[in-house]
Amino acid sequence: MNYWLDLFSPKSWQEFRAAGCKVTGFNARMKTAVSKVQPGDILMCYLTGVMHWVGALQVTGVSSNEERIWADADFPLRFDVRPIVILDPEYGIPMSELEGKVIFFQGPKDRGKFMGFIRMSPNKFANPSDGEFVLSLLKRAEASPVVREIDPKRLAYRPLFQVERRKGKVSVPTKVSVPESDQIEDTVERKTPVSETAQSTRHTEIQFCLLSLGMEMGLDLWVARNDRSRKWNGRTLGDFPSLVRELPTQFNEATTRTIELIDVLWLKGNSIVAAFEVECTTAIYSGLLRMSDLLSLQPNLDINLFLVAADERREKVEQEILRPTFALREKPLAGVCGFLSFSKLTEQVDGIRKLGLASSLKPDFLQKIAEYFADDDRKA
Repeated sequence: MNYWLDLFSPKSWQEFRAAGCKVTGFNARMKTAVSKVQPGDILMCYLTGVMHWVGALQVTGVSSNEERIWADADFPLRFDVRPIVILDPEYGIPMSELEGKVIFFQGPKDRGKFMGFIRMSPNKFANPSDGEFVLSLLKRAEASPVVREIDPKRLAYRPLFQVERRKGKVSVPTKVSVPESDQIEDTVERKTPVSETAQSTRHTEIQFCLLSLGMEMGLDLWVARNDRSRKWNGRTLGDFPSLVRELPTQFNEATTRTIELIDVLWLKGNSIVAAFEVECTTAIYSGLLRMSDLLSLQPNLDINLFLVAADERREKVEQEILRPTFALREKPLAGVCGFLSFSKLTEQVDGIRKLGLASSLKPDFLQKIAEYFADDDRKA
């Protein structure tokens, strides 16, 4: 018997329950993973947005059910299931209770991303004991219910919508997000507020980290003009010896103005090889918009783009980068702009320095550790 992840939004969980909790389904492109699910396996149900575990289902067989269960998608690869535990969202198990107890959430550095485990479903639990542990928590919650207040906006969370975008002469199905105008930041149960001063300091620290790494790699550097007087550990960002004072001249005035405001650039000769927007004190949307503006002004520009943010803002990054204005581009931003969490970036930089590898690295190495949201798969 194996344990598998089954992702739901609050809306699709409600629809599943309204249909009798008898059939669950998956996207057609998950055919390979679905083919490995066997009768007797257990599907562990997790609510995105709310970030609660809410159910466990035992697979009884492949389903022939073709009814319209979910309003936003068909999920045609279906299984008949027997409910083991079914909970209302407010009685579910917060993901935070798993920290340090499962392999996909070993500590603070895994918050938000959870080692990529919740990117798609079905997704097999690599360690069956993790599935057993979550199931034990669900059974305990069913036997001794504990109400955990959930913001109504989280319960209204609808992460992805299916739309069509034009690519040449054909239409391509694309998933987009439409956040509410006042949508909350999807922090992982942040206990205490972070002051603006602390956030600004963190922003400068990450800029310094990126500038230092770029210099060690033998690259030229650029830091946003309005940040050059900022200091980290007594060093001023504008004093890096490899910092260029003027950008390459091949761009038009609008492009140059856009590039000047990007937090950190790595350059090689007259070419920009990587651009980084660091988001601490501002909305995620503003950094992505600057990246999108750059690509709109220079559609043939081939550079690595990265949005660098705190681990707990991962889901907010995903929501924003899948907005229609970014997702329906000829080249969707989610496919070319990667997410780098603060913990992942600093961990990598520390490892590179210990091994003395910086001088031999190429700028595109970050693509291997960044997360791209273009190929996400979950019940919308």
